[in-house]
Amino acid sequence: MIDFLGGFSQFTGIYGFMNSMWGWPIIESLHFIGLCLLLGTVGVFDLRMLGLAKQIPYRYLHKLVPFGVAGYLINVATGIMFLTSAPDQYVYNPAFQTKMLFMLLAGINMLSFYGFCNQHVQNAGIAPLPKRIKLVAGISLIAWSAIIVCGRLITYFRPPYHWCLWCY
Repeated sequence: MIDFLGGFSQFTGIYGFMNSMWGWPIIESLHFIGLCLLLGTVGVFDLRMLGLAKQIPYRYLHKLVPFGVAGYLINVATGIMFLTSAPDQYVYNPAFQTKMLFMLLAGINMLSFYGFCNQHVQNAGIAPLPKRIKLVAGISLIAWSAIIVCGRLITYFRPPYHWCLWCY
């Protein structure tokens, strides 16, 4: 996997850009902007579903979703650039692995929201939501908070390869 990711980075020019003087700082800044867009949208919407700012109808907040999607896409693109330019520092990193697990949880949670809760939320106006929908909002906030924490911890774990027994 390391060879594949590194080869992809070399082939696409990502490696050269990321190892230039401004490559990493530019991509890190874009990653942060994407994170702000994503979590600014998701966080506000989740907090509203939990009962904060009760005077704001959910449908108005749902109009912010395209900003969150744009932030997510920015983060996927920049995250791929980080991963492929130094794959050995990510694939074997327990903070990165944990971040990916929480991203999976956030994705499953988002699918469950749009599959089972969205229509109810859209029709709720400013009415309180059932506990099952509040649970989805709480899981979302916890997952995205954990993603942020794990993302920050990646730089503090420059692991030896033997930390990841299943990565060989």
